[in-house]
Amino acid sequence: MTAGITRAFGPDTCPAPWYFAPNAELAISEQGTEYMILLERYLAVPAVLAAALSLSAPAIAQDSTGAEIEAPAETDAPATDAPSGGEGEGGSEDLGLSMGTPVDDGAAASADQIGQPYLLETSGDWEIRCVRTSLEHDPCALHQLLQDEADNSVATIELVNLPPDQAAAAGATIVTPLETLLTEQITLQVDGGQGRRYPFSFCTQIGCVSRVGFTDAEVDAFRRGAEATLTIVPATARDAQVRLGVSLIGISAGLERIIELNALNAEAINAARAAQDAATE
Repeated sequence: MTAGITRAFGPDTCPAPWYFAPNAELAISEQGTEYMILLERYLAVPAVLAAALSLSAPAIAQDSTGAEIEAPAETDAPATDAPSGGEGEGGSEDLGLSMGTPVDDGAAASADQIGQPYLLETSGDWEIRCVRTSLEHDPCALHQLLQDEADNSVATIELVNLPPDQAAAAGATIVTPLETLLTEQITLQVDGGQGRRYPFSFCTQIGCVSRVGFTDAEVDAFRRGAEATLTIVPATARDAQVRLGVSLIGISAGLERIIELNALNAEAINAARAAQDAATE
């Protein structure tokens, strides 16, 4: 691999999930946006729920930054030494040292925020990730982080089943680095077979996004295959290609699992709609 490729697709520029990003607040918001694309496009989330989810990511960022705290007003009371606390709690009576107190960082609370993606389980080399909603069952997708030969995190792929009776049986959101040469598009092939090229849809702060669809035959090829290859070209090394392996281990069971989970989510959506309609009558 050339130095240009390493520079273009190194860990400093990879569009990895939010927990790899240097700016977690921004990345959480962007990741929420990408999940919203899946939800609104493929899972037919009702407008009320979609609006609630789209507003949740900025709320997480606001909560994590916190509001400014005003300084306490000055008083005429004489200054006193702060109590050291008992030994084992706030301090040591012998040395006057503070031993600290436990702090709730709010991580557990943020995991339950509406619109927050979370890892439900794994299926082989795929993660089953869902988005927290107010419903009993949440929408889910298959996720895989793609790495190059040097184990640099380069791209991600999210795969979700689609409703029946349409051309695409499954849809995917593929995110690559910002320094990808967009005119060369993305090439995807299974087990060295005939590849297909897909254009990019748009770019955000975390990378460039390609939203693609797969037919029933292509999904069956994923189920039977061992590994797919995703090929992109860096803008800084236009004569080179970066080939990323997409493991297909666990994809068949993973697809069955998200089909089950998203069917439960669809039922929950319909029940929420019925309850909303009944309340307005």
